[in-house]
Amino acid sequence: MTPCVESAIVVGGGIAGTVAAMALQQAGIDVAIYERNRRDEADIGAFLTFAVNGMDALASIGAADAVLGHGFSTPLLSFTSGTGRHLGTVPLGGELHDGTSTLTIKRADLCSALRAEASRRGIEVVHGAHLIGADTTGGRVRAEFADGNHADGDVIVGADGIHSSLRAIIDPAAPVPRYVPVLNVGGYARPAGLEPDSGTFHMTFGKRAFFGYSVAPDGTAWWFANPPRRREPQPGELGAISDSQWRAELHELFDGDATPAAAIIDATPDEVVGWATYDLPKVPRWHRDAMIVIGDAAHATSPSSGQGASLAIEDAVILAQCLRDASTVDAAFGAYESKRRTRVEKIVAAGARSSNSKAAGPIGRRLRDAFMPMYLKKLSSGDPKAAFMFDHHIEWSSPVR
Repeated sequence: MTPCVESAIVVGGGIAGTVAAMALQQAGIDVAIYERNRRDEADIGAFLTFAVNGMDALASIGAADAVLGHGFSTPLLSFTSGTGRHLGTVPLGGELHDGTSTLTIKRADLCSALRAEASRRGIEVVHGAHLIGADTTGGRVRAEFADGNHADGDVIVGADGIHSSLRAIIDPAAPVPRYVPVLNVGGYARPAGLEPDSGTFHMTFGKRAFFGYSVAPDGTAWWFANPPRRREPQPGELGAISDSQWRAELHELFDGDATPAAAIIDATPDEVVGWATYDLPKVPRWHRDAMIVIGDAAHATSPSSGQGASLAIEDAVILAQCLRDASTVDAAFGAYESKRRTRVEKIVAAGARSSNSKAAGPIGRRLRDAFMPMYLKKLSSGDPKAAFMFDHHIEWSSPVR
């Protein structure tokens, strides 16, 4: 099948952009990536959940093997209250036909593995390309960069993250990211007495904050905490908090909770830092003319959903299919949006609810702990409505209708 375009410009060399480039190439479209950073992103200590639906989407373009071997399998989530009451254990998406399950992986390792695969496939990456403008003339689109260079193509795919430049070019009235009222702190530690536990991620709804950890096969505890913060931090505010201040705050937050949080935090050798997170509940316009945004540029979800990377990869593959099978760019973008908008906005909403539950007050905590076991039982029973996040399959060879 002949795609409706011959060439594509991908803005952003992260997860969404790199996979988009590989999928577009596989669809028969010439593609290059334009990345703002002058070098690959550094490992800042953050890790993420790479769910089975994301791995399934990656497998549809033959790129899943590039990721396998990184991180470790975490097929189960176990929830407890701050008092130590077990609320329930649920599968984190089940397994694919080959036995692959959800991974916990460093974001830097996932990005590096995908970039290496894209490089192996001969995809060009131009670094230091900060998009400042784009316009369509004569059926072609031109991307303008801050260094004075430009690139021409049939379409521009904006995979440039939650602070997307292309989103604002497509729609100057586009919404800005929404602050999620919990902070993120995390790291890696080897505390005494914690053994690898068959890939279970332990989540505790503490009295004052949420804590999660899993012990990797090598005995390292990968952990995170979500201190509640109703007010959005000002620029530079979190960076001014010292390692000792973070540790003291975390100790105070988890004091009295039935969780190994204190021991894990004390055993963390690296500096403890915190960062704010944001989501995008609804972006009215994803595309205009020959320009479109995908991934976090279109629908960023809070980390609580565990779906950010997976949704970005789904986007990338399905957009390539639509451009491969549609007769025009307008038809391709319309088909893409019809296939994606309902699903991603539902998951963004679920992530927001999950984040808010972590910052519940005394009454909210009691209600949450009372009803959570019933909800988790529903999840573990295989209810299709509860498993919609993970039960998403892409068949690359199937035509898009």
